[in-house]
Amino acid sequence: MSSRDAILSRIRTALANEPERHLPPIPEVWPVENPPVDQMAGKFVEELEAVTGEVHRCPSMEAAAEKLAGLVEELGAARIGRTDHELCTELTRDLPPECFVVDDPDPDPTELAKLPAGLVAADTLLADTGTSMVACATPHHRLMCYLPPVCIIVAKTDQLVEHMPAAWEKIAARTADPDLRGEFVFITGPSRTADIEKILILGVHGPKRLIVLLVG
Repeated sequence: MSSRDAILSRIRTALANEPERHLPPIPEVWPVENPPVDQMAGKFVEELEAVTGEVHRCPSMEAAAEKLAGLVEELGAARIGRTDHELCTELTRDLPPECFVVDDPDPDPTELAKLPAGLVAADTLLADTGTSMVACATPHHRLMCYLPPVCIIVAKTDQLVEHMPAAWEKIAARTADPDLRGEFVFITGPSRTADIEKILILGVHGPKRLIVLLVG
């Protein structure tokens, strides 16, 4: 057993012998007022479009699938990547399976970077900043958020919350579950930087284009 394995083994043993852990209290940063969904959806669209993100409101999953098919055709893509999230599976159910590269337990980043787009599913939407929270349980999930030049996110309006404190209970429960792995990726618009002569450049550290299919 290597030194690393020995250290990890001791940590796992110590954690297993801990008393039952309780979720941390929800931080009182802003009051949770639970505004109407339509109001939150409008705020989400406004904030995301302000940072050059794109939002397509779709009344149904069928309409979202038609929009996705149109986007794939627009990109001239033979295949795009996608995760195995249930929303992605539902969205692509009636589309040709050969059009999608689905989760690989040992993904090759070089190959994934060649894909013109990646489809991921949001876990939660923060209306006040136009942010999509994506739970990345595997390396493939995480790489789909960063490597393809176009990131397509599917989400439903019932995933909208007004701000981070309103989402904290859900986040805390997920992070406290020992059976769940990975991390959250927070996506607010295309990747951007202004480090070079203070000129705004898109797509340097991630996708140059962000598209959200908001269903409902």
